[in-house]
Amino acid sequence: MSSLTSWIKKELIYIKNSFIDIIRGFIVFILASSGLGVAIMLRYLEFDGTVITFFGLIVEAISLFLCYFLLRGYLKSKEELEASKKKEENS
Repeated sequence: MSSLTSWIKKELIYIKNSFIDIIRGFIVFILASSGLGVAIMLRYLEFDGTVITFFGLIVEAISLFLCYFLLRGYLKSKEELEASKKKEENS
């Protein structure tokens, strides 16, 4: 029983430490699916296919642009870590 509680406590600490990454992933998911959401909403409001396509693509392009800026910092930090490891190995 003691090992179960310590395991649960360890997992809760892990979730607490990665809370920002969980929120960032949720935002990326919402942004990535926003074009589909707009298309469904416009279809429900009985717009024609051209309007649905146009606004769906515009919203999706803006969302992907925002996703790029959200993930750019994450990827940049990973690349910097890899570059510093390579410099250490070459020294």
